[in-house]
Amino acid sequence: MRHFPAFLDLQGRSVLLLGAGEALEAKATLLRAAGAVLREAAHYEPALLEGCAMAVAAGAAQADLAALHAACLTRGIPVNVVDRPEFCSFITPAIITREGITIGVSTGGASPVLARLIRQKIEAVLPPLLGRVAALGASFQAAVRARILSLPARRVFLERALTGTPADLALAGRQKEAEAAFAQLLETAEAAPRGFVQLVGAGPGAADLLTLRALRALGEADVIVHDRLVSAEVLDLARRDARRIFVGKQRALHCVPQEGINTLLIELAREGLRVVRLKGGDPFIFGRGGEEAQALAEAGIPFEVVPGVTAALGCAAQAGIPLTHRDAARMLTFVTGHTRDGKLDLDFSALARPGQTLAIYMGLATLPELRAGLLREGLNPNTPAALIERGGSPQQRELRGSLNEITARAPAWAGDGPVLLLVGEAVGMGALPERLEHAFA
Repeated sequence: MRHFPAFLDLQGRSVLLLGAGEALEAKATLLRAAGAVLREAAHYEPALLEGCAMAVAAGAAQADLAALHAACLTRGIPVNVVDRPEFCSFITPAIITREGITIGVSTGGASPVLARLIRQKIEAVLPPLLGRVAALGASFQAAVRARILSLPARRVFLERALTGTPADLALAGRQKEAEAAFAQLLETAEAAPRGFVQLVGAGPGAADLLTLRALRALGEADVIVHDRLVSAEVLDLARRDARRIFVGKQRALHCVPQEGINTLLIELAREGLRVVRLKGGDPFIFGRGGEEAQALAEAGIPFEVVPGVTAALGCAAQAGIPLTHRDAARMLTFVTGHTRDGKLDLDFSALARPGQTLAIYMGLATLPELRAGLLREGLNPNTPAALIERGGSPQQRELRGSLNEITARAPAWAGDGPVLLLVGEAVGMGALPERLEHAFA
């Protein structure tokens, strides 16, 4: 983030406008709307900055702009010169307003035109009377605080009120009815919070592969308990003030044992918090979500499961590999290549049957054992296979060949990211990677 967003209170404060022209007049209109007292001048003089909270310039001489910039830096006064980033200590965003609601869109000065286009898209979806909803919440602020002492419980109530009937009435311009509906809802509100856990699949890594329900859960969570496969891009979509707890696991190296994670989820929920247990891929496919769901149920904690795009789907789609194909694979089998108690406990006779694709999770470390077991049960060593690292993310990379070839080449190829192994005739029928680059650019 190049610039820190902030909203300045300019009500009744002096702002220097230096120069002339349409660009400066546009800034003046916004500043007047914010209640600023404008001090306009064509040429810079040091006395003009006395008592000013901000300075904005456009259309002035180069020497005046340079002098203004230097003086503002010395005095600690924010300064903006239109289309001259070298003379700016702050930039102004594209602005959307709705009766007290202000939204700013910025590209860090890189593309003001793009910021305006984004603003237009946001303008198109925001109801004209959205500010009435904000005013409704503000009018009941003291009453809500007095009735509901817990911050998490207040947040749950306000989310319900500001997206439910009171908000609908306010958006329709029926303010008195909206106030009555809000007051009625407040009378029946729970004074103490109820904890709730969501077991959420974060998908294979790319933030835009999250489901809408997962995105909503991240925006409502008080606490996010996440593993190492969750990307930073996905975590950035969570509520800014949500507490984040890392409980990542690697092979034979557990930051927090599974029993400890189960206990943590239960304890957090009993504090009345909304908890998101965020897992890479899907929580119920080799994610131990079933164990966590069982522990929550036994403890009497309400929970729900929010599925995610599992690694096999994300990896195969980005690599252009069909997991099923009428001519090659009419079955898809998900397999864990992870050992239990040091033993690879798999039914190799079933896995070696023709007409299927094997999607083997966490199979890199045990690849030689997997190959040996499959060949022992009759699988052709030249069966097409692929190793896909960091699948479904912009960092995805692949190693393709026969099962024999990738087993030999894997040690030198392997990186430090999670790897999926695909085996089967359908794997050899995929599109070439260069044909897919435009889709994932």
